[in-house]
Parts: sequence; structure tokens; C-alpha cells
Amino acid sequence: MIRHGETDWNRDKRYCGLTDVCLNKRGIEQAEELCQKLGREKIDRIYSSDLKRTREFARIVFKDRRVETIPELREMDFGVFEGLRHEEIMKRYSEIYKKWLNDPLNTLIPEGDILIDFKKRIEEAVERIVSLNKGKALAIVTHAGPIKVIMSNITKSENIWGINPELGSFRRCLYE
Repeated sequence: MIRHGETDWNRDKRYCGLTDVCLNKRGIEQAEELCQKLGREKIDRIYSSDLKRTREFARIVFKDRRVETIPELREMDFGVFEGLRHEEIMKRYSEIYKKWLNDPLNTLIPEGDILIDFKKRIEEAVERIVSLNKGKALAIVTHAGPIKVIMSNITKSENIWGINPELGSFRRCLYE
């Protein structure tokens, strides 16, 4: 599991779901650093979300290797929260934001996703990828939200917010 590198929106602590932003200079450096770390790893297939920040990150990390884009690996749609910082959301949408933070599985973000549907989308995409690649080493380049879903499933944890993958990081995991 690989989280893309930094974007200007990450740096500014803005909610970034489906907005198609590019990596910034630091994000490109993170990709180059990860390329060095993973240089000797045997990876049979590489998958990525279809958003720019993940595709660009995968291209730098894996150089000339083929990367298959999967739209279902996209980040959650943050609806009216998209592009806003925590403080801005608290001013404009405090009631729904507090409800979403306390009960994310059952709270719809206006004009966005409900977490239960997002979770299902990610789980189905990963199940499909894994079933097509039994016994193979895979790299999945995606976003914090999908990684949180996948890792909470692997660890059988209900606390999706407790998993915080760093930008430009990778986690080894065995998915069965």
C-alpha cells in the first residue's frame, strides 16, 4: 500500500478528495525517495487510482513499469468539505461536520459520499485486484482514505481514523 506524495492541498491541510491536484515539489521528492527504497523489491503488478497525484507518484516510483489505473481506488468525495480546512468547515458546516466525525459510517456529507458506500467501493476494488493476482506481489498507489479502509479490514479494526498513512509512505501487508 502506497500513499501518494504531498500536494499543495495536503501542505495547506485542505480536504482533498476528487479534486484532481498534482504533486508539489516535495511530493515529487518523496516519489524519488521511495523509488530508491523500493528499487530491489519484486513487484509483479502495479495499480493506481486514476487521479493525477497518484498516477504521477506511481510513474516516478516505478519509472517505465506499466501502471494500471483503477477509478475505484479514488479518494472519498468530500462534497461541500472539499478544498476547505478544518476551521473553515467548523464555521460553515459545524453541525454536519461534528456528526460526520462522530458517526462517519452513517453520515452523508452534503454533495459527497457516505463512508459506508466509499468503504464498500474500496473493498470491492481490492477484492477484485487480489483475486486476479493470487500469489503475486502488488503495489497499490492510492490515497489516505482507501489505505485506512484496507488497513482497518486487515487489522479487523473498527477505528478507521486511527490509521494515518504518511504522505509518500508505503506499508507492507498480507491481504487474503
